[in-house]
Formats: sequence, structure tokens, C-alpha cells
Amino acid sequence: MPTEVLKAFCRIIRFYDLYLQCLKGQSSVSALFFEKSNMKKYVQDLRVVAKETPGSGYVLLKLSPLEGLLPEILPGQFVEILVPNADHTFLRRPISVNYVENNRLWLLIHEVGEGTRSLGRLEEGSLLNCVYPLGNGFSSPEEVGENVLLVGGGVGTAPLLHYGRCLHESGKHVTFLLGGRSGRDLMQLPEFEKWGRVCVTTEDGSLGERGFVTNHSVLQTEKFDTVAMCGPKPMMVAMARLSAELGISHVEASLENLMACGLGACLCCVEKTADGHNVCVCKEGPVFQTKDLSWLS
Repeated sequence: MPTEVLKAFCRIIRFYDLYLQCLKGQSSVSALFFEKSNMKKYVQDLRVVAKETPGSGYVLLKLSPLEGLLPEILPGQFVEILVPNADHTFLRRPISVNYVENNRLWLLIHEVGEGTRSLGRLEEGSLLNCVYPLGNGFSSPEEVGENVLLVGGGVGTAPLLHYGRCLHESGKHVTFLLGGRSGRDLMQLPEFEKWGRVCVTTEDGSLGERGFVTNHSVLQTEKFDTVAMCGPKPMMVAMARLSAELGISHVEASLENLMACGLGACLCCVEKTADGHNVCVCKEGPVFQTKDLSWLS
């Protein structure tokens, strides 16, 4: 993309962000809300009340409102974060909701660029301006079968923790299938074990079974009614095709397309559907039924 076009694009997105910030001051609780997907969305300052390092290059931030309670946040939704004290980071960063408990919102951040590295340097007590909860999440427990397989790769395991707890508390039988290049890439395993059985694959064989998640023996020995997943797109496409071969009809994927505004305005995150149309992942997704995408054709 030409430099001038990129700068103009950033100015447009920054305008949207400033507009939201102006509206934010209209509320006595420092929150703007608007309707999307039948849920209120907020622009709100959240405080970092705890910070952990679950793995090399990763940071877990736990955020709480300055006053009051967090709104309802569904598994699979995400947050757009304004990166503080980063002069060259113009756009908010989209981060999946990892977990919610005790009025704390957990965000697992992979430090891969200037923006996420700036977030990783934050200390307890810092404030983060967040637009949340955004997007459409995973299917509710009432919409899925009894045996649910949750598949994650790398940092894509993050949204499955919140979803796994919700499914477990609804009486579903949950199996987590988590993959990474090595055991160092797999995080929060004790947390996952609270809500279901955990199966692991690593490419180097350092933990669990050697290979990709699609190679794990549990897929050949057990039957699942529903699959939900998040991670690298090649992994999810392969898992979607394998699920179709196994006769699993309810298969969902949480997409990680490049996002800028989180509101469907910038068209950065479009994904092609099975009928040839394009949808905005941030607004119509990020969770889709894989049969509705172009992956199986």
C-alpha cells in the first residue's frame, strides 16, 4: 500500500477513535454504549489490576473497571485497545477475551509488534482505554451438542478458556485439543484442566502427541457433536475439512483477520463466504460456521 494512502487510512481510523473518545465524556460512568448484535458496547477506561507472564513473549493482563461491574461478555468476543504512550501506533489492537471472573477481564497478549510490545510493558495500575465487548461469539451451550471439542493453536487458545468454562457449567462434556510448535507455546494448561479434558500436540513432540492437532488420536477414537476453534488459518481450514469428513456438522471458527476499527467501517478484515460474498469479520464475526465460509469448496 502506498505510503500516502496508508497515512490517509490511519487518519480516517484515528478520526473514528477521536469521535468515540468525545462521545465517551457524555456518560457519567465514562462509558459510551451503542447497539450492535443486540448487546451494549462500551468505550471505557479499565485498570490493570494484575499482570502475569505465562510464557516467553506473552503477557496476561487482568483488567477491572474503575467503578461498577463489567458488562456481559460472551465467549468469543474481543476488545479493541488504544495503545498508550506509543507515538507510532495509530490503530487500536484487537485482543480476544481470554476469561472473565471476579469482575476481571483477562487478555492474553502475544508480543509480536510495536503495539503489543507496548502493551506488554504496562505495569499494574496502568489504564487502558477499551472498546468492548465487540463481535459475535461462539454458539450458546443450548445450541451445541453434548460432546464439544475446542481446538486451539498458539495464542488462539485464548478465547477457548472462557468458552470451555461456560460449556462445562452448562453440563457439556468438554475436550480441549491444544497445539503448538513446542511445549513452550502451550499456556494456561492448569486453567483449561479445570473445565475439561486436555489433549495436546506439539510439532517437536516435546509435550503430548507429536504432530498437528488434526493428527491427534482423540479424533479417531471419539465422536464429537460440535467443534469450535481458534488459531492460525491453515490449522482451522484443515480442521474444518477433517470435521466434514468425520460428519461433524456444527463447526465454528474464530477468525483472526487483520482488524483496525472493530466496527465494520474500515473493511480491513473481510472474509469470503461460501456464496462468494464478503463479510466483515469484526462485525459479522469473528466466529463463523465453517460451512458458511469458502474453506470447504
